[in-house]
Amino acid sequence: MKRILYLLFIFSIILFFSSCTVDSSSNDNPENNNSDKIIFGYVFSANDFTPIQGVNVTEKVSGTYSTTNSEGYYEIIPSSTINTYTIEFSKENLETEIIKINNNNNNRQKADIFMLPKLNGNSYYVSPNGSDNNNGSESSPWKTPGFASRRLTAGDKLIIKSGEYIIRTFDSDIIKPRSGNSENWIIIKAVDGVKIKGENNIINIVDLSESSYIKLENLEITNNNRAFVRDGISIADNNANNIILKDIYIHNIDEFGIDVQDVNRMILEYSSIKYCGFGAFGGPEGNYGGIRNLKIIFSNLSYSGHYYQGGDGSNRPYDRPDGFGIEVSQGPIEIYDTLVEHNYGDGIDSKSSNTYVHNCIVANNSCDGVKLWRGEGRIENTLIYGTGDGVGGDSPWAGIVLSSDRDGDKFYIINTTLHDNEERRAYPMYVQYDNNQKLNVTIYNSIFSGGFGHLWFRDNVNLNMKYNLIHIPSRDDQVYANGRTYSKDDINNGVLGEGNIFANPEFINPLWGKEGDFHLKDNSPAIDKGDRNNYPSEDLEHTKRPQTNGPDIGAYEK
Repeated sequence: MKRILYLLFIFSIILFFSSCTVDSSSNDNPENNNSDKIIFGYVFSANDFTPIQGVNVTEKVSGTYSTTNSEGYYEIIPSSTINTYTIEFSKENLETEIIKINNNNNNRQKADIFMLPKLNGNSYYVSPNGSDNNNGSESSPWKTPGFASRRLTAGDKLIIKSGEYIIRTFDSDIIKPRSGNSENWIIIKAVDGVKIKGENNIINIVDLSESSYIKLENLEITNNNRAFVRDGISIADNNANNIILKDIYIHNIDEFGIDVQDVNRMILEYSSIKYCGFGAFGGPEGNYGGIRNLKIIFSNLSYSGHYYQGGDGSNRPYDRPDGFGIEVSQGPIEIYDTLVEHNYGDGIDSKSSNTYVHNCIVANNSCDGVKLWRGEGRIENTLIYGTGDGVGGDSPWAGIVLSSDRDGDKFYIINTTLHDNEERRAYPMYVQYDNNQKLNVTIYNSIFSGGFGHLWFRDNVNLNMKYNLIHIPSRDDQVYANGRTYSKDDINNGVLGEGNIFANPEFINPLWGKEGDFHLKDNSPAIDKGDRNNYPSEDLEHTKRPQTNGPDIGAYEK
């Protein structure tokens, strides 16, 4: 499914990431790498920053900014009339980088910028034809990635040359780098054509449990000829921080593709994690706050449970492997522009506070589509369909599940499309099924179509539902909330809330268990019927809203 790559995103984290090429000149000694840099910039709503020195901020569009202290924190204060800012961050001897900050709500946000002007260490090399007795230079490379990774110090870069590498011996073969620091990260990057394969039931292939300020790039991680491998990448037992995983392809692993317990500031981008027996991304409850400040962007977390120990997954001991499934964490978590499909468990199952899922497609997962267990939770510009993955009958699963054991938690569903099938005898969505705590749930500009049961909200849910399209054609009662049911006529007459309608959304090709097309037909009653005062500026595919007289209801703008 086509993705349009943007650098401008709404309401939360903004990332601009750039790295220069490596000086590839050959020497007998490890070369000093003066050309590399990383500029790592994003906006967090949480006040959790790493200070830097010497950053100049130049305002490019009307508004104000201020330096809040001498260590390099910057507060962007939007003006009342202009909500898009281009802020220029520069540092001596660096090319100027541009970060665009979009703030439709005029909320205050702070920019957190990591800058590495160069890697002050060395560049080392690994090759299948090398030797661990060599010095690691390009002309005299090491042989094994595990050996090489343990010799890196802050500011070093390891280039893994094309070929296959077998990880078989615990723990010397495992890729296990030391930590870099805020001014000198450690980078491990593979050239194209690298496959890192595990065997002998190795506990993991990459262990970042004691590592911080690490970037891994362009690695393919899998098994060797269907040999047993437990985890692809593991962060467990210790509190890691500042981890970037870019262009990572993990597949056919017996347990987790990425197993994370405690980490602060982690980015998974442009990556594909598929066919992992226990799940694509998951792990046990943390000891230090769990997962904090995680972004997953432009990635694919799919087919969990469809493989286990050389087979099709039918023999796996874990019956519900999720695409993304994490235990209680502080958050925030942001997942966007990510495809999550055909997992034998849930698509996205987050027990973290402050989970934000947007511009995602969550499709044809066997269990729940998106399940959020803590506020403040938000689902926006997201398509959710195919719950049950084509399997009908009585089912406890739903496309959206919201629940919390904390009184007063808030959840938001905005411009989201949820489609279900009536052959699956279940609720399309339910809220606070097992908990008595009071929740506040706001839903607007969203489509809820198909399915067997009504939308179900426990009586202790304060529901604010406006400008939505609801279409469960097999029954008259469409919603249970506030201690009563709401019929088709109630919805059209505004009893449930302003702007809600009962009508067929007229999707192009809605399917169940297969890839469907949930764009709107020209005659869709959802066109122009969203709340004209409250909507995201782009749709799921980053098409500008509105296209005509008003925003459309649902994830796609016609």
